[in-house]
Amino acid sequence: MPPPPLNWTTPAGRRPDRPADNQRVTPERIARLRQVLDRRQPDLTVVTDFVHKQRNLSAIVRVCDAVGIMRVHAVLGDEDYQAFRGTAMGSHHWVEVRRYVDLPAALEPVCGEGCQLVAAHPTEGAVDFRDVDYTRPTVLLLGAERRGLSPAAREMANACVAVPMVGMVGSLNVSVAAGIILAEAQRQRQQAGMYDCVRIDHKTYQRLFFQWGHPEVREFCEQRGLRYPRLDQQGEIDDPSAWYASVREGTAPRWEAADE
Repeated sequence: MPPPPLNWTTPAGRRPDRPADNQRVTPERIARLRQVLDRRQPDLTVVTDFVHKQRNLSAIVRVCDAVGIMRVHAVLGDEDYQAFRGTAMGSHHWVEVRRYVDLPAALEPVCGEGCQLVAAHPTEGAVDFRDVDYTRPTVLLLGAERRGLSPAAREMANACVAVPMVGMVGSLNVSVAAGIILAEAQRQRQQAGMYDCVRIDHKTYQRLFFQWGHPEVREFCEQRGLRYPRLDQQGEIDDPSAWYASVREGTAPRWEAADE
C-alpha cells in the first residue's frame, strides 16, 4: 500500500503561509513582543522543589513573566506535571517551564559560576528578603507550602530569606512569597538599569520572537523537524508562498541542534 499523504496544514487546519487574521503580526503586536523581549532577564530564574499544586505553580509562572524571567525549573512528579501541563494557560506561553525529577538535576544547569542560590525559607538565621543583592545572577529556590525546603536544599543555598510578618499567620502561600521577593528583585534591577538594555543574546531573541509571533508555524515546523522560516522587517514570514512550496518539495532547511 502507498504511504498515507502528508498533512501540510497546521494543527488548526490552515496552510502555514496563510495565517488567520488573529495570527497576523500587526505593528502593535511587534512593538509589544519587542518591548517584552527587550526586558527579559536571563540571569534571574526560579527553581521550584515539589511545588505540586497546579494553581501555585501557575501563579509563580505568572509572576516570573511579570518580572522578566524567561524560564522556571520545576522539580515535579509525573502525575503532577501532567496535571500542570493540562491546565497551563496564559503566562506559560511566555515562560518556559522545564521539569526535573530531583533538585540536583534542576540546579545543575542554572547554578553557574558567580550565581547565588537564594532559598525562600523562614528558618533560623534567615535574612530579610530585602537584604539580598538581586542584581547579581540569582536563582530563587521555592519549596512546597507545608513542608518547605528540605534540609539538603537549604544546605545548597548561599542564603535563606524570609518575608517579615507581624500578623497572626505564620507563613505565606508560596506563590505570594514568590511575588513579594521577585518584586524586590525587579525593583533593584530597575534601579540598576538592568531593564534598560537588551540582555539576551541575539539568537535567543530571534528564536523567541518567532515562536511568540508565529505559534502555529512554530508548531508546524517543530512537528516536521524544519528550521523556522526567515522573517521580514515587518515580522511576517518572508515570501511565505515560496517557503511553503519548498516545504512541500522537501527542500526547506531542516532543524539542527545548532539552531537551538
